[in-house]
Amino acid sequence: MSIEVYRDAWGVPHLRAGDPDELAFAQGRVTARDRAWQLEVERHRARGTSAAFLGAAELGWDVFARRVRLADTARRCFARLERTDAPTAAWVRAYVDGVNDGLAEGARRAPEFAETGLAPGRWEPWTPLAVWLSTHILFAGFPTKLWREEVARRLGEEWTELFATDGPGTAGSNGWVVAGERTASGAALVAGDPHRFIEAPGVYQQIRLACPAYDVVGLAVPGVPGLAHFGHTGPVAWAITNAMADYQDVYRERLRRLPGGAVEALGPEGWRPATTHTETIEVAGGDPVAIEVIETDRGPVIVGVEEEPETGGPADGTPETGAPANGAPEAGTPVGNAPADARTAGDSPAAGAPVDGTGGGVLEDGPVGSVPDGHGGGWEVLALRCPPRVTEELGFGVLPALLRARTVGDVDAALDGWVEPVNVVQAADTRGGLLHRVAGHVPVRDRANSLRIVPAWDPAHAWADAPAPLPRAEVRGHAVMANARGLAAPLGVEFAPPHRADRIDALLGASADWTPETTTAVHRDTDNPSAARLLAAVGRADGDLSPAASAVRERLLAWDRRMDAESTGAGLYAAVRGAVVRRLAGHEAFAALRDPAPYPELFRPWLALGPRVAFALETLLTAGPVPAGDVDRIVREALEEVAAGEPSAAWGATHRLAPWQALPDPDDDARWPGLAGDHDCVLSTSSVPGWTDRSARASAARYVWDLADRERSGWVVPFGASGVPGDPHHRDQLPLWLRGELAPVTTDWQYLTKEQE
Repeated sequence: MSIEVYRDAWGVPHLRAGDPDELAFAQGRVTARDRAWQLEVERHRARGTSAAFLGAAELGWDVFARRVRLADTARRCFARLERTDAPTAAWVRAYVDGVNDGLAEGARRAPEFAETGLAPGRWEPWTPLAVWLSTHILFAGFPTKLWREEVARRLGEEWTELFATDGPGTAGSNGWVVAGERTASGAALVAGDPHRFIEAPGVYQQIRLACPAYDVVGLAVPGVPGLAHFGHTGPVAWAITNAMADYQDVYRERLRRLPGGAVEALGPEGWRPATTHTETIEVAGGDPVAIEVIETDRGPVIVGVEEEPETGGPADGTPETGAPANGAPEAGTPVGNAPADARTAGDSPAAGAPVDGTGGGVLEDGPVGSVPDGHGGGWEVLALRCPPRVTEELGFGVLPALLRARTVGDVDAALDGWVEPVNVVQAADTRGGLLHRVAGHVPVRDRANSLRIVPAWDPAHAWADAPAPLPRAEVRGHAVMANARGLAAPLGVEFAPPHRADRIDALLGASADWTPETTTAVHRDTDNPSAARLLAAVGRADGDLSPAASAVRERLLAWDRRMDAESTGAGLYAAVRGAVVRRLAGHEAFAALRDPAPYPELFRPWLALGPRVAFALETLLTAGPVPAGDVDRIVREALEEVAAGEPSAAWGATHRLAPWQALPDPDDDARWPGLAGDHDCVLSTSSVPGWTDRSARASAARYVWDLADRERSGWVVPFGASGVPGDPHHRDQLPLWLRGELAPVTTDWQYLTKEQE
C-alpha cells in the first residue's frame, strides 16, 4: 500500500494514498487507532447491544434500537448499495477493512477496554450505515408528535401549538456563507458550528483525505467514511445545518394475535400479516431481557408491544362495529384526539402525546393499550415510518461524490441523492459560485401526519411514491442557516426561534470586509435576544417588592443581555429565569401535564413538562392558560426568591460543560469548565432553565472555510483529535474552544509530521 499518515501540531491526521479505496482504508484504520473505544461504543449502540457492557442504564436505548430495526435497515441499505452503486459499496468496505485492521492497536491504547473487560468486535460492511442511522434516528424529533398528542389529550386541543420551540431533544446548528463581494479577499467564506449533545470523545473528527483524485479537509463522523457534513476540497467548500424538516411519521396501529401466535395489523386494506420475532438483550450485571419485535406495513412498532391483553381479540376477520366490511374505518374518521380536518401548524405548533405502553388505554381518549369491546379486540401500538426503512436508501453514494467536487454545481448534483437526515446546505467555490438549498428525502403525505399520531388504517395517511421537491434560494451578499423558519419552512412544522438567525444576519450585515479571523467574532457572540420578554416582565414588577427584590430588579434592567461566563448579571438573569420557569411549571393551569407521559424513558427529553416550559418561556409569558395577572405575580415571587437567597454567582460558575461519556469519570465532573452563551445565543450552549444550568449541548465543532486560501481556514472541536485518555491531543483543543478561537488548517505537507509505521 502507498498509505502515508501525517499529523499537524494538533494531532489531526492528514492521510495520503494512491486511490480512493486505499484512502478509505487509511481513514478507517487511523480512526480505529485514534478512536477505538468510541467506535466500539457506536457499533454496539447501532446494534442495540450496549447494555451488555455498559449495564442496565443503556437498556432503554437497546430496546428502541432493536425495535426500530436499526441494524436490519443498515443491512438492507448496504445490500441495495451493492446492487445499485458497486463502487461506493466497495469504498465503504475498504473503510471497514481499515477499521478492522486498526482496532486491535487502538484497543491496546484505550484503557476503557480493560476497565470493562470488553474486546473490540468486528465491523461488518453495513456497520457505518448503522452508525449513521443510530446517530440521526432522533434528529427529526418524532417524539414531539407524542407531546402534541399529550397536550391535546390532557390540556386541550387549542393548546397544541403552545410549547413550540427548538427544545432540548432537537439538534441544531449555525451556518452562513458570505459572498466574495462582502469579504476582504474577494472570495467567499463558509462558516458555522453544529450544535449537538456534547460527547467525549467528540462527535466530529478533523481529518484530511488526499489521493490523486482529490485532496479534502473536513469534519468526519467517526465510524463513517468521507466527509458528509463539512468539507473543503480547495476549489469548493460546503456545510450543513439541520433543516428541521418533518420526515418521520408515527402511526397508531391496531394489532391482533392469531391462535398460532402470528400477528396481524389493521391497514387500509384490512387485516394484514405483521412480521414478528423475539430478540434477547444481554445486560451487564443483570438478567437478559427478551423482547418481541413487530413490524407492520407502515414500519416497526416502537411503543406498546407489551400492552397486548392476556387474551387476544377475535381472529376470524370479523369487521369492527361501524367499519367497512374489510375492517378498515371509513376514511376521514376522527381517531383519538386527532380531528379529521387537523389544521396546519402555522408559525409554531407544539404539544404531544404519549404512547408507551405502561398503562392501558382506548382509542378515543388515551394512549396505547387494549382495544375496548366493539373495536375488534387486540391492542393498540405505535409504529414509526421513516424513509431509509421504506426506500432502503441512505444517500451514501453522495459521500465519494462530495470528495470529488470542484464546483458548487458538483456539490448540488451530488446532494440530489441525499436521504437522511434532511439538511440545509450552503456551499461556495473559487469561481464565485454559491449554493443555498435543502437536501434529503421528505415524503409527501397528509399534513396531519406532520402534526400528530395518525391512524394506520386510514388511506389518507399513506405516503406518495415521490418525495417532496426541495427548496433552494439565491445568495445575495450573505445567507444564514440556523434552524429557523425560512428556506425549509414548507418541509417542517416546528423550527428554532429566529434569534440566532436574526442575530447572525445583523452581524454579517454590519461589514463588507469579512476575513476568517473576524468571522470568529460571530461564533463568539453572546447577546441573548430571548431575554427581552422576561426583562419586560421584570420591568412591569415595579410595586410590592421588598428592597432586596427591587435591587435585583434594577440590576437586571441595567444588564447588557450578554451571557458571558464572567457576567454576574447573566448569572442573576439565569437565577430569576429558573425561578420563573419552576413557578410556571407548577401553576395549576399545567396540572394535567405534570404526571409523566406513559412513554419509554428514551423519549422523556421531548415529554417532560419542565423543559417544555423552559424552552417555551417567551410564549408562556404572554400567551397560554396562565392568566396575565398570575404571570406578573410569578415574576415578582421569582425576584423575591432570588433576593432572599445567596448572591448570584457569575454565569460560568453554574453554567458548566456536562458532556456525555460512555464511562463517566467521577473526577471529571468538577473539572469541566464554565461556559459562556445560552440556548438562543449565537454561542449556543443549552441548559434546562429551572432545573440545571449545566450544558449538555453546544457547538460540537466550529469552522471557517476560506475560498481564497484554504490555509487561512480554521477549525476546532471541543476536546481534541485523539480519543485516548492521556494522549497529548486528547483535550488540547478545549482551551481554544472555550475562548471561541480556531486552530489553523495546515495543508502544506512540509509543515506536517510524518507518522512512522
